[in-house]
Amino acid sequence: MASNVSGTRHHQAGWEARSPWATGWTAAAAILMTFGGIMAIFQGIAAIAEDDVFVATRNFTYEFSLTGWGWIHLILGALVTAAGIALFRGAGWARVVGVALAGLSMIANFVWLPYAPVWAIVLVVIDGFIIWALCAPRRETPERRA
Repeated sequence: MASNVSGTRHHQAGWEARSPWATGWTAAAAILMTFGGIMAIFQGIAAIAEDDVFVATRNFTYEFSLTGWGWIHLILGALVTAAGIALFRGAGWARVVGVALAGLSMIANFVWLPYAPVWAIVLVVIDGFIIWALCAPRRETPERRA
């Protein structure tokens, strides 16, 4: 047992959700980030290979080569997958990085609308859910003493 000479209380910084629902939503966000990142990697590979899956429209405002979009989705997908796995492992930085990457993914999928409209809309909604789940309120809890 350690003595407390200075009179201050020592706490181990920990985060606990205010409700079990918030913890469950965070786990769901980690699952969606991991799965969505893997799917973005596959989407990027298909675009880099210039597969016939994608239909290109003419005179689109955010026109970019299909190969360029493929690399963007491939890199973003790898980063999102890594952040999702880190979130599973409890890394504190993964929450902030996850929110930032989900925001970038929302933008990328919005601009990706002409190539795969249904898939892009679904991913924009999922990214919005991920941002909400990672920003769910938390409270700091003191260290439990035995």
